[in-house]
Amino acid sequence: MSTVISPGKPGKRTAATAQAASPARLRKAGRRQQMLACVTLLAPFTALLIAVFLVPVGYAIGLSLFGEDHKGLGFGGGTTVFTGLRSYLAVLDDPSFLSGFGVIALYVVIFVPVVVAGALALALFLDSGLVRLRRTAQMLLYLPHAVPGIIAAVIWLYLYTPGLSPVIKLLGQADVTVDFLGMHTVLPSIVNIALWSGLGYNMVIFYAALQALPREVIEAARIDGAGGLRTALMVKVPIIKGSVVMVCMFALIGALQLFTEPMLMNQATPMVNSRFTPNMYIYDAAFRRNNYGLASAASVILLIVTCALSYAVTRWTGRRERSAR
Repeated sequence: MSTVISPGKPGKRTAATAQAASPARLRKAGRRQQMLACVTLLAPFTALLIAVFLVPVGYAIGLSLFGEDHKGLGFGGGTTVFTGLRSYLAVLDDPSFLSGFGVIALYVVIFVPVVVAGALALALFLDSGLVRLRRTAQMLLYLPHAVPGIIAAVIWLYLYTPGLSPVIKLLGQADVTVDFLGMHTVLPSIVNIALWSGLGYNMVIFYAALQALPREVIEAARIDGAGGLRTALMVKVPIIKGSVVMVCMFALIGALQLFTEPMLMNQATPMVNSRFTPNMYIYDAAFRRNNYGLASAASVILLIVTCALSYAVTRWTGRRERSAR
């Protein structure tokens, strides 16, 4: 007995299968478009990351594993030999490199709280509405950041130098003697130069975060009887805590890169030697002692310390936020 198959059934089955498969095809096409958009948007950043960060870091690591070997009395050119971790051990055994981190630690203790508190106070003051010419005040406060750091350092060095500084002359007429380049004042003098450009820049970050606050929250605090100061400290600051943490982390990273200000002061005072900070140690090893392996090893160590501190700050703030919830 033969079985007869209706010719219309396969056509119906094919149409049903096509209808069921069309949503899956649309989802796949949507995923491809999303993937293409992600690749297109991330390609410039990835290219810059590889070109200006990963390649230099890889080159520094490779350079730190080699050194120049001079035979005999040292005359003539040397030969490049593999030294392994010898440069890293030499850097870590050098007291001048470790003392540079001590200087950075003192600098961070002074600079970070002052720049964060000062910038936050200025931003809160501008956001309070007490300033009439708000745009002009913002421009004047941000203007020092537009001045190149080396020019600002030269200007302040002129104001710090005895015999040239009008500030020291005015203080001398009032029988006040201040040595801005002395043993106990040179580091605060460097902090002052960094504050000159850091306050306005960080103030803009805080002010932008304050402008994004919901106005109904501020109005609710005022209706509850909170004054301007209490509203700023108890309402505004906790809401922009993420911006405060970001500024602290950026200030910490910037402190580890301290170079321009002490490098110029090295020419004016013996209190700042050629290895005053880790970056100055790297510069001295590379361009004065011509030891590129040692300079590369010090650079890699500084990079590791910077990444470790940034990760520690991020984890600590993340735990604080989770515990607060």
